[in-house]
Amino acid sequence: MLFYILDKENKMDVNQIVILDLGSKYSQVIARRVRELGVYSILLPYNTKASYIHSLKNVQGIILCGGSNSVFSETVVIIDEEIYNLGIPILSICYGMSAVMLGGSVSKANSGKDKVLLNVDKNALLFNNFSKRLSVWMSNCDKLSKLPQGFKEIAFNQDYPYAAIGNEARNIYLVQFQPEINIKEIDIIENFLFNICRTKSDWSIDKYIAETIKEIRTKVADQKVLCGLSGGVDSTVTAVLLNKAIGDNLKCIFVDHGLLRKHEKEQVMNTFCREFKIDVTFVDSKDRFLTKLEGVSDPEQKRKLIGKEFIDVFSETTNKFGDYPFLAQGTLYTDIIESGTNNGSVIKSHHNVGGLPKDMKFKLLEPLKTLFKDEVRLLGKALGISEDIINRQPFPGPGLAIRVIGEVTESKLNIVREADYIIQEEIKQAKLNHDIWQYFAVLTNIKTVGVMEDKRTYAYTIGIRAVTSIDGMTANWARIPYGILENISNRIINEVNGVNRVVYDITSKPPGTIEWE
Repeated sequence: MLFYILDKENKMDVNQIVILDLGSKYSQVIARRVRELGVYSILLPYNTKASYIHSLKNVQGIILCGGSNSVFSETVVIIDEEIYNLGIPILSICYGMSAVMLGGSVSKANSGKDKVLLNVDKNALLFNNFSKRLSVWMSNCDKLSKLPQGFKEIAFNQDYPYAAIGNEARNIYLVQFQPEINIKEIDIIENFLFNICRTKSDWSIDKYIAETIKEIRTKVADQKVLCGLSGGVDSTVTAVLLNKAIGDNLKCIFVDHGLLRKHEKEQVMNTFCREFKIDVTFVDSKDRFLTKLEGVSDPEQKRKLIGKEFIDVFSETTNKFGDYPFLAQGTLYTDIIESGTNNGSVIKSHHNVGGLPKDMKFKLLEPLKTLFKDEVRLLGKALGISEDIINRQPFPGPGLAIRVIGEVTESKLNIVREADYIIQEEIKQAKLNHDIWQYFAVLTNIKTVGVMEDKRTYAYTIGIRAVTSIDGMTANWARIPYGILENISNRIINEVNGVNRVVYDITSKPPGTIEWE
């Protein structure tokens, strides 16, 4: 169960909130919101036993995150009912099973979701200091028809009676709407943490650094660690953190798999060797990776193949240096979540999660695996890493292989690499690089007819992808001014051989992912 890989227990002496995932796509959003309020949160699967939660340190509250499942569904998930008897405050979001298990009754409601206005009880702790009317995003798969004993109605309207109920004696609250979707409604989460759980804001990045360094030193001792570098924010922060913890026992390897952006190799080597003074071994494996990718067009197969090949390269390289029992990676919370949990489906296998071989000889060291992207940037800043590196836009481990739709060839890589470089230049020149989370080129597998220099052409279409986001879990397409898009399009068509058409992707996440593959 992948969530247990994330964080088996809180080793820091801080308060924490346990979040049980009952199939909600917003579980990670809630976890991040809790941390924004200075309280440490951990995600655990729905079937976690009450005894396990009881064994954890400093648990101040439990949030149950329900998804689209109905209590009448064949795939209904059931939690350990002893969780309700732990004496720990509980907030149950969008899942009628809680009401049923507590003795209430639930009936089927209309499908879909609606934005509605609710009347709220201002005297209820959950709605302390709220106005009498609250706009919420209602989940109406199930509808509470009978209150559990000891509970009272604290939010309702004519169409949605019992939209929120509470038992203040037991500190248990159930809401049939999603307070995490709209940032304006974050006070509901805040009220639960501070007015009901009575927790404190005692978690910070500085505390995380101190405790993580201590944990790394304990786990590694005098053994050696191999760290794969990509030049991105995640691997850079991982390497600098490890260097601070174990010094010369860290060995970094930068593998050129032939899937890098333009000038990426030079930038990475200069940064680590000159700025950080960290020992880096460069491995040229371009031909090896491209040979493996021949004839492969399925994106999942690409990711897993690249992940396995990375491990093979690391293994062969370390054999030359001696015994390196640990492999360090810049794996994030989002990587593991998107690669699939026991409740959620696989969105895409990240090369450092779903692509790892089962027979890998290394022991994994993943110091960032409980952090979201924005938290990694804060961590990097606290470690003294320059703003230029911290604010680099994310770049996927499989590199340009997943920005070439279909089979990957060297000629296609050259096309997308040059187009991507033009996008980078134009966005920076327009001073939009700090406003847009990620922007890049995608080489589609589509050729179209065009006219250049009064001659017919039949060439590839480049897609431009640019999004705004905070943590990468959700994203909106960036509203780039038409004039800048026009400049990018003209330059790509005139300067990149093999392209005669440029399109702009206006899909948000969800329903699309940020990367096309």
